[in-house]
Amino acid sequence: MSITNHSNTNSLPFLLMGIPGLEAFHMWISIPFCFTYIMTLLGNSMVLLAVRLDKNLHEPMYYFISMLAVIDLTFSTAVVPKMLGVFWLDSREIGFEACFIQMFFIHTFTAVESGVLLSMSFDRYIAICNPLRYNTILTSSRIIQIGLLSLARGVGVMTPLMYLLTSLPYCKTRVIPHSYCEHMAVVELACSDPSVSHLYSLTVATLLVGAGSVFITFSYGTILRSVMKLPSQEAHLKARRTCVSHVSVILLFYIGGLLSMYLQMFSFGLAPHVQVLVADFYLTVPPMLNPIIYSIKVKQIQEGIFKLLRQLAGRSISKAD
Repeated sequence: MSITNHSNTNSLPFLLMGIPGLEAFHMWISIPFCFTYIMTLLGNSMVLLAVRLDKNLHEPMYYFISMLAVIDLTFSTAVVPKMLGVFWLDSREIGFEACFIQMFFIHTFTAVESGVLLSMSFDRYIAICNPLRYNTILTSSRIIQIGLLSLARGVGVMTPLMYLLTSLPYCKTRVIPHSYCEHMAVVELACSDPSVSHLYSLTVATLLVGAGSVFITFSYGTILRSVMKLPSQEAHLKARRTCVSHVSVILLFYIGGLLSMYLQMFSFGLAPHVQVLVADFYLTVPPMLNPIIYSIKVKQIQEGIFKLLRQLAGRSISKAD
């Protein structure tokens, strides 16, 4: 990612405010975010370990869930440690390049997650609507290609945006009224017209969300019709449980993302601290909830995690003896 300086001011750091107007309560506000981050690390790590160690989970669907866990871990780690530094240590300063690198990670992995969710809907479509060809269509090499393609798509669409943003001169106040380098809040500090970057980011967001929503709706609409025709009640229940977990994660991602984006673009008369809290919760809560949703709704993941916990408990007891 190239950083183009138009003036010496672009080498100066930015200052993060945290939650504007609630600075006196930062220590208390940090508690749920800290808890959420710990649960995110534990939950997603356990999903990854369960899939890695349990051979019964070496199937395409669980590989996609593993990708989602890696994305959530990366996504959260790019944001929360610095956020807690602001809350706990009043460490408000963030370097110019570090700010845009954080923004790059947020946007890129949001786009990557969108790609993985699309892939998961395709996986369920093939598994339920064309099960006889499932293993021939979704081979291990193809899953790797899908993962790399999702990553390449995220990097490819967000690199031009970062170039446009870092090319702007930032000569206004260096204070960002957020807990992290939120896109709209940073752009408002530019002292030249950011309309090109606005247009590009809006176009990318519309295409990603629009195309993703259409494909996912078509996939799950077809899946629903196929599920209703399944003769076995057990197969019907299993397919429905799996699809419910996927749809829950998809709704959490898309609805939460759209709500956060539009609240940052249009305040709708909300207080600044409400806008910031909505953005903070969107970046921290879904990565925590995703492994919980899969653990509850997907029986195989649940069993894999319980198996992992029993193994860890057994090793601890053996060491104690």
